[in-house]
Amino acid sequence: MGVTGSGKTTIGRLLSENVGWKYVDADDFHTAANVEKMRRGIPLNDADREPWLFKLRELICQCLETNQSVALSCSALKESYREILVVDGRVQLVYLKGTPELIRDRITTRSGHYMNPSLLKSQFQTLEEPVDCFLVDASIPPHQIVSLIKQHFSLKGSNS
Repeated sequence: MGVTGSGKTTIGRLLSENVGWKYVDADDFHTAANVEKMRRGIPLNDADREPWLFKLRELICQCLETNQSVALSCSALKESYREILVVDGRVQLVYLKGTPELIRDRITTRSGHYMNPSLLKSQFQTLEEPVDCFLVDASIPPHQIVSLIKQHFSLKGSNS
């Protein structure tokens, strides 16, 4: 979890490849209307996010029911959002924490993503930093972040 540009997709993909899990990007579950709002620089509100969060909750429950491990990259900016997603103790959060300067540098240089860089300020305003999670500095190299996550959660995989 973390604000846009914190590295959620990069880390989620690397982790899932490394430990043999399914990877899911929560951005793929947004409605076309939500994507268009973000593309135009309009922040989503709680009403916009609610159906999206419940789709993700359903996915998480399905994975838990079938014992399928998954790395899900999701902003989960508010505690109320995380309460919807963390359905039981098997769901663990990793918070990729970055400074506004680091994140601004990243999102102004990336291409191919619909998130308008003008939304960064609203992302940080909305962010309620979690207290019960594994916090990682988003500025360290991705492979090191994956190693830290694997160590913290005692995960096995390649390069263990």
